Amino acid sequence: MTSQLNLDWLISVDDHILEPPTLWTDRVAAKDRDRAPHMATIDGTEYWLYDGKRFPSSGLSAVVGKSKEEFSPDPLPYAEMRPGCYDAKARLEDMDRAGVLASLCFPTITRFCGQLFMDASDRTFGFECLQHYNDWLVEEWCGAAPGRYIPLMLIPMWDPALAAREMERMAAKGVTAFAFSENPEPLGLPTIHDKDRYWEPVMAAANEMELIVCMHVGSSSTLPQISKDAPFMANLTWGASRTSGTMLSWLFSGMFQRYPNLKIALSEGEVGWIPYFLERAEQVLDKQRYWVMRGVTFGDHAGSDLDLDTLDIRQSFRDHVYGCFIEDHHGVASLAEIGEDNVMCETDYPHSDSTWPDCIGTAQRVIKGLSPELQYKVLRGNAEKLYRFAPADIPAVVGA
Repeated sequence: MTSQLNLDWLISVDDHILEPPTLWTDRVAAKDRDRAPHMATIDGTEYWLYDGKRFPSSGLSAVVGKSKEEFSPDPLPYAEMRPGCYDAKARLEDMDRAGVLASLCFPTITRFCGQLFMDASDRTFGFECLQHYNDWLVEEWCGAAPGRYIPLMLIPMWDPALAAREMERMAAKGVTAFAFSENPEPLGLPTIHDKDRYWEPVMAAANEMELIVCMHVGSSSTLPQISKDAPFMANLTWGASRTSGTMLSWLFSGMFQRYPNLKIALSEGEVGWIPYFLERAEQVLDKQRYWVMRGVTFGDHAGSDLDLDTLDIRQSFRDHVYGCFIEDHHGVASLAEIGEDNVMCETDYPHSDSTWPDCIGTAQRVIKGLSPELQYKVLRGNAEKLYRFAPADIPAVVGA
């Protein structure tokens, strides 16, 4: 069995698409082309234009092919990007070169969970544009190479009932995952703890259709600040604090008790912090649950319908929560505590944290101490199972 395992390829569950400039103008009615997201060059800078706003493309979102010394957040025109940033067929060449068998990609101009359309002055047209993105993703991006891309749909966060219908529509097209926010509150939306259960249509639909809730770091449109004048690099390093908060919020939310098929995937938050926060959550549950269950008010504490007497933190985590890493030696060393079925790989192509073109080499160095069976799970097996995804055959020729 071991000899049959191919450990030279991985599935990345967190990469990114820089949307082709004509994605929406090719799909909307001719009369709407000027108000759909489209590109224009103004005063020498290339922008996405939508709803009266300008959005330049950050150079940090398209660094592949550049050295670290060349990285810059300055606006970057598409003509200076590697074609794999925005072209599905060109991306395949870069995937083959890096040992990436398949890829799940988050959007860019829409922001990680479709905030662009939620913020629009006309949400009806925004929803139309969101649907065009979803259809384009399945038909053109994933359709360019069946078995090489895992489709990730967007939902209208501002209307959970409408979102549930869109989830049903896209599930019929084979989609198994949707983008959600790590924390909806900064977006002006109710949290997952909302007493009126704002998100229930979405979570009920996800539970019924077994759609994975994918939350990318930064999908709250926030960057945590250690202090108001903390250096950017300190704050960026601290970014996984958002992901740990998301995990804890869900574990204590009651969602997993109400919806046993619900599973969440935490993107670009690494995994090395998970053992500590699971341990701390168990300590808090053990020592604090009694007064919480009595309904004692403490500050802004609000009770929930979570059954704290039956809550098993580690089992709940292993049944419902999945993390991924780019290069996390400490996390992989803690795999036994985290759970061998709960960790996957990512490459973050084409962002500035990406390991491209040495994606498989980097992953192999991180997991080299694991058995071949565990290496296979982390490289691709866990992703295939979670997303119910059957990858294409291993490419016959790998680019030089």
